[in-house]
Amino acid sequence: MTTLDTPRTEAPTIDMDALMAFVGRAVGDAGATLNTALVVLGDRLGLYRDLAAHGPSSPAEVADRTGTAEPYVREWLNAQAAGDYVTYDPASARYSLEPEKAVALTVEDSPAFLPGLFQVALGALHGTEHIVEAARGGTGFGWHEHTRDVHAGTERFFRPSYHANLVPSWLPALDGVVEKLERGAAVADVGCGYGASTILMAQAFPASTFVGYDYHEASVEAARERAAEAGVADRVRFAVATADGFDETGLDLVTMFDCLHDMGDPVGAGRHVREALAEDGTWMVVEPAAGDRVEDNLHPIGRAFYGFSTLLCTPSSLSQDVGMALGAQAGPARIHDVATAAGFDRFGVAASTPFNLVYEVRR
Repeated sequence: MTTLDTPRTEAPTIDMDALMAFVGRAVGDAGATLNTALVVLGDRLGLYRDLAAHGPSSPAEVADRTGTAEPYVREWLNAQAAGDYVTYDPASARYSLEPEKAVALTVEDSPAFLPGLFQVALGALHGTEHIVEAARGGTGFGWHEHTRDVHAGTERFFRPSYHANLVPSWLPALDGVVEKLERGAAVADVGCGYGASTILMAQAFPASTFVGYDYHEASVEAARERAAEAGVADRVRFAVATADGFDETGLDLVTMFDCLHDMGDPVGAGRHVREALAEDGTWMVVEPAAGDRVEDNLHPIGRAFYGFSTLLCTPSSLSQDVGMALGAQAGPARIHDVATAAGFDRFGVAASTPFNLVYEVRR
């Protein structure tokens, strides 16, 4: 029996075609999730590189050349063919890798290189149980607490884009910065990770000096090794420090690459940057490409960045003091708010790519 105060509830009418279409899409997503591990496997075992080098091959041939077991290679190849990563020819029972896909899967300095993206995704998935507990308790899970695949994969994912854009287009888009770097500037790269961005700038501008800061000691150690290998240790040093704790002053340029949104207190970090900069210095902030509205980001790239934000970026921020949790899709308006709250007067988007927005911030 119902009363006027008790709303009637009726079971919704189910459109079976719509239901099964969604189930089919979800099965595809599950296959894509498994493919994350399969791409990492193919990258580490050299299977993609072997196909790219030798052309159409049987599982036995690939296994023999790569020193792997044929049953694993056979099933991997079939999964890759089902996902349209490799091509299968039924007439010859051979598998091949198209040239365009070979670039994306084997050429590490190409801006289209993808295995780093899959590596960081695989690492992020390893932290799921920790994120479940953090979400229940409203706590965080620090960047340093994730597996090495997160740290190394992030560097492998972003480095090709930095290589393609940082020196040729991003720095020239900033007012007067290249001229300073050519004459000899003092630069701090905050949140430097493995030092890819720091080293690229040091290679391009030998008259300048660079300091890379990161709170993650293992990343700083890796950055030091890479600087030595690149031959720039004479003008680059790396140190363990937080974004609001490094001790440089009078800087001509402070850079932050894909890390501001990971910080617990980005406004506090911005205030510290302002104090560290020379009067005419520049704060260069590179962030994931995003629009200001949720609906602007509902596309494949936004889906990936929201996923990383849930598993990596937001937990990282919440593990720190303040815990602003900007998220990886903060958008220009929220980054502008951070810069303004930190005391900066000038803010603009200087450059963009499908994956990044480059902000120029000055007094």
